[in-house]
Amino acid sequence: MVTTAPLSETRTLLKNISWQTFKAMLTDMGNERNSLLAYDNGIVEIMTPLMPHENSNRLIEGLILVLCEEFGLEVKTTGSLTLTRDDLEKGGEPDSSYYIQNEFLVRDKENIDLDQDPPPDLVLEVDYSRPKIDKLSLYAAMGIPEFWRYNGTVLRIYTLLENQYSEVELSPIFAPVLVRAIPRFIQESKKMGQLAAKSAFRTWVREQISEA
Repeated sequence: MVTTAPLSETRTLLKNISWQTFKAMLTDMGNERNSLLAYDNGIVEIMTPLMPHENSNRLIEGLILVLCEEFGLEVKTTGSLTLTRDDLEKGGEPDSSYYIQNEFLVRDKENIDLDQDPPPDLVLEVDYSRPKIDKLSLYAAMGIPEFWRYNGTVLRIYTLLENQYSEVELSPIFAPVLVRAIPRFIQESKKMGQLAAKSAFRTWVREQISEA
């Protein structure tokens, strides 16, 4: 008997789209939508998350907030913030984004403009399927210092070095905690519940910090 993994997201690709058309699409589609858009080199990717995708995204966000609490770091969660750079003609909407080191610079802002404001310190992409646009290149061009990618099994951590991402073992924000272990708590949440897994994660983080 062959078992099929549940569909976690859908991806639609549009080619030969101008930057102006992409910006118009963002305006016309508005904010009341569940699809996320990305643009690079004339290509638009439209990703629509389904339940497994969204569940992982929300779980990881809850654990990121635990990390910030335990490290005593302020954070501004900006969700699927639309990130556009007219000078680069690049745009993206990550699953989640966070201001941590630069939180104080955007704390009271309702709108973020990358022409004036710093990019998020951390973005998360949940990619159960292969993206049609190279997000490593996209977010590196935007100068986002840290990029997390979760594929349903493995959480990979990338940091920006000389305008390129390099995969690392430890997140510079949350070292010495080995945040790549987060998938274990995602799996445990399916057995014990999300709040119980979150509590177990907090205990584990405190142990990691105390042993450092």
